[in-house]
Amino acid sequence: MATTPSGRQTDARDRDSEGRARNARPRDGLGRPLPYGAEGVARQPEGIVRTPERSVVEAQQLLDAGKPFHAHEVFEDAWKTGPQEERALWRGLAQLAVGLTHSARGNVTGGARLLRRGAVAVEEWASGAGRQRPYGMDLPRLVAWARELAAVVEAGDETVDARGRAPRLRGEP
Repeated sequence: MATTPSGRQTDARDRDSEGRARNARPRDGLGRPLPYGAEGVARQPEGIVRTPERSVVEAQQLLDAGKPFHAHEVFEDAWKTGPQEERALWRGLAQLAVGLTHSARGNVTGGARLLRRGAVAVEEWASGAGRQRPYGMDLPRLVAWARELAAVVEAGDETVDARGRAPRLRGEP
């Protein structure tokens, strides 16, 4: 609880217009909170219903811009609003984006773990669905990318640049 200048006790959490807890602090391109009043990166709107094709395009644009945290939000929307039979795919893709986010933030353990978890989820979904290229995505290539990056992260030989290490969802350069 926080105290207002008039001495009244209030909930110190930021709230949205419906009263739900929402952190209103600005964030950087990797989703890290910045001090109140700092110049941040525009947040990715949540709860947007997109076609799967639009989700792939928007996520790729965000990945190319070095914003994997924001790409994860697009994948999360697809996971929550898409068909039940595709939820594991979109959840796995969200984990890959969060794995890249943590890797770029310097979180070796979390980054590598999420990259591998996402790779397993995407690979299992593709195997079970019998689809290697849903919506034009090259899932085998994404799985290989995630495993390779997880090994690089754990080796600690380089600082991970989110933009430079962004995956190509559809495999094209």
